[in-house]
Amino acid sequence: MSLFNDEPAPVDPNTIPLAERMRPRSLDEIVGQDDLVAPGRPLREMIDRDLLQSIILWGPPGTGKTTLARLVADLSRAEFVAFSAVLSGIKEVKDVMAAAEQRRRITGKWTIVFVDEIHRFNKAQQDAFLPRVESGDIVLIGATTENPSFEVNAALLSRSKVFVLKPLDEASIVSILRKTLNDKERGLGKQDAEAGDDALGAIARFANGDARAALNLLQLTVSSAQQPAGRPRIDQALLEKVLTNKALLYDKSGEEHYNLMSALHKSMRNSDADASIYWLARMLEAGEDPKYVARRLIRFASEDIGNADPQALAITVAAKDAVHFIGMPEGNTALAQAVLYLSTAPKSNAVYMAYHEAAEAAKTDFAAPVPLHIRNAPTKLMKQLDYGKGCKYAHDEPDAVANMDCLPDNLKGREFYKPAEFGFEKEIAKRLAWWKKRREGGT
Repeated sequence: MSLFNDEPAPVDPNTIPLAERMRPRSLDEIVGQDDLVAPGRPLREMIDRDLLQSIILWGPPGTGKTTLARLVADLSRAEFVAFSAVLSGIKEVKDVMAAAEQRRRITGKWTIVFVDEIHRFNKAQQDAFLPRVESGDIVLIGATTENPSFEVNAALLSRSKVFVLKPLDEASIVSILRKTLNDKERGLGKQDAEAGDDALGAIARFANGDARAALNLLQLTVSSAQQPAGRPRIDQALLEKVLTNKALLYDKSGEEHYNLMSALHKSMRNSDADASIYWLARMLEAGEDPKYVARRLIRFASEDIGNADPQALAITVAAKDAVHFIGMPEGNTALAQAVLYLSTAPKSNAVYMAYHEAAEAAKTDFAAPVPLHIRNAPTKLMKQLDYGKGCKYAHDEPDAVANMDCLPDNLKGREFYKPAEFGFEKEIAKRLAWWKKRREGGT
């Protein structure tokens, strides 16, 4: 005799998370992804006509990837199987593939397989899908927050169409929050909470494009606004009590890491000090390694400024030493000082290009021996072989410049360093022209 009632207990709707209750029930209810699901768009047409092919849904959290997959399940005549890459292994994948093959052979019905967080599957697990995708036994829907170019096997990616879901803008999230406050069936309408658009806008900004996070915050805020008497009111004072520091969207090992560094680099290169300091703050406040930032600034000082302002390299190295010496968060101002200096310094990539061209010549041109006249001759034999013969000591020459070629014969006349006409390099260009003229015997 069982000690437990075999009948499942009824589920209290109030125990279901608000974000789950408010999940769109049709494609028309999806907010903020009109480029994908508006009537006439390719993905909408594929779903409406039940002609879906394997797809990868790529986007940040809370943008509707799982919702889209569930709506496909509701609208399609195919069998639908869903599992999470976090909880499933290669055995589960192979079992699902075998069942899909058998279903197609016996009933002619294909299977839609939804894999949440597909980027967490390793190569072997992803490869297990390939035969069934190619044979048409399954249509794969993969959802990922990571760039599929790096996280999905090339073979699987080539057989899938990638659809990009955008972070929801503030207006889209406010509309979802307003609908939730008014919805008495699934939302918070029965609590009759009062909230202005400014308060909902603050929640939307805090959620950072994530509808799920916004709904969770709304539920917490409404609960905090409950009063023994009177209508609950959400205002700025309440929000300041409820909301803690925003968790910035950032993955130090993923694509966003490189996106933000690219934004910082290009902002500094474009001499945009305001954008540069913003992207630096975004990285540091999200927990980026300050030593990594310092290394990139040192590289920038040589690559994008070089001798247009030789002090840039010294300042970035000093910022690196400051971060190492005093640590964080105090070191953030040293990095900020360096970023603002680099942003406002004259720009030149002449050093970078000079090395690039010289390296290319070193790799592709004939590797001529060092000319004898600029070789050292520390031994008697080397002197007998004419090492150093004809070398002119520059300090003994007028203006300390000798009429002497230092490049091998096959590269005579090559100019690798071409200073820009900005900052200190303008002066360097004058010096180079003057020295060249002296080497050629001019006055």
